[in-house]
Amino acid sequence: MNRAEAIAALQAAARRRILVLDGSWGVMIQKQGLAEADYRGERFRDHRLPLKGDNDVLCLTRPDIIAGLHDAYFAAGADISETNTFSATSIAQGEYGLEGAVRDINFEGARIARESADRWTASEPEKPRFVAGSIGPLPVMLSMSSDVNDPGARKVTFDQVYQAYLEQVRALHEGGVDLFLIETITDTLNCKAAIKAILDLQDEGYERLPIWISGTITDRSGRTLSGQTVEAFWNSVKHARPFAVGLNCALGAELMRPHIAELARIADTLVSAYPNAGLPNAMGEYDETPDQTGHALHEWAEAGIVNILGGCCGTTPEHIEHVAEAVRGLTPRPVPERATALRLAGLEPFELAS
Repeated sequence: MNRAEAIAALQAAARRRILVLDGSWGVMIQKQGLAEADYRGERFRDHRLPLKGDNDVLCLTRPDIIAGLHDAYFAAGADISETNTFSATSIAQGEYGLEGAVRDINFEGARIARESADRWTASEPEKPRFVAGSIGPLPVMLSMSSDVNDPGARKVTFDQVYQAYLEQVRALHEGGVDLFLIETITDTLNCKAAIKAILDLQDEGYERLPIWISGTITDRSGRTLSGQTVEAFWNSVKHARPFAVGLNCALGAELMRPHIAELARIADTLVSAYPNAGLPNAMGEYDETPDQTGHALHEWAEAGIVNILGGCCGTTPEHIEHVAEAVRGLTPRPVPERATALRLAGLEPFELAS
C-alpha cells in the first residue's frame, strides 16, 4: 500500500472495529538484560557518556531487538505498533550527548517498524498493520517554571521545543510512518509545539498524516501535570483535528475509566486509551495480569466509550493478546456530533453559551 491507501485503510478499520495498539516498550527492553555494549554498538563504542538506559538508540545499535518486539506485538493482535522513538528529540537525547544521532534514530525507528508492519500485512491482508510515529514528552516544560522563585523561568523557549519536534517528525515521516502519535502529554504547550511541527511539514511539501494525541492524567486530581482538566486539554488541542485523542500512562484502568468516559462525551473524534498494568507496587513493578487488563478494557468497549485500546507501562504482548481477544467483535464508539460553540481553555474549560 502507498501512503494514501494506508491512511484510508486505517480509517476504514477504525469505522468497523475497535483497533488495538501495542503495549509497553520499556518493560520488554528491560527483559532483554542488555549491557552497556548493546547500547553503544560499534557506532558509539567510544562515546564519551554512558548510554545504557537510552532505549531509543537501540534502533541503531540493536535493530534486531526492536524488530522482534514489533513482531511480537503484531503477533499478539496489535493493529498499530509505535516506533521506538519515545525520547528521540535533540532535547531528550542531549542528556546522553546524542543530539547528532536524532535524525538517524527516528528514521531507522520508522523504517524498522514499517518493515515489520508490511510483513504482517502481506501475510494477513485482511488485517493490515500500521505504524505510529511515537513522539513522547520532554524533560523540560514550557507551561511551568523551572525555578520556584521565578515564575517566568524556563529552560527552553517555544521555538527550541518546536525545532526539536520538527527534526523528529520530519525523520519519522521520511522513515515511513502512517500517523503521528504525540503521547504521554504532561504539558499542553509542549504538545502544541509538536502539533505545529507536524502541521508545518505540509509547507515543506510532505504529505499530511493523521495526528493522534494522548494526554496523561498524573493523579487522582484528574488533571495533567500542567494543571488542565480533561475537557480543558481537549479544547486546547482540538484545533489540530486529530484522528484520535485519548489518555495513557500514570493510571491503571480502574482510575483512568472516568476520565476516558468524560473524553468520550466531549470529543468529536476517535477516543483512545492505553492504561498501565495497574499502579506500580513498592518495587516499582506492575502486578496486573493480562487477564485483568483484558477484562477491564472489555468493559470499556462494551460501554461504548473507546475506539482504540492498548497498554502502557507494565504491559506485555500477553496483555495485548488478552485485550485484542476481549474486544474482538465489539462495536467501536460512535463519534458524536457536538453543536458549534466557542470553547476555550485555561486550566478549566470555558464554553460561551449561545
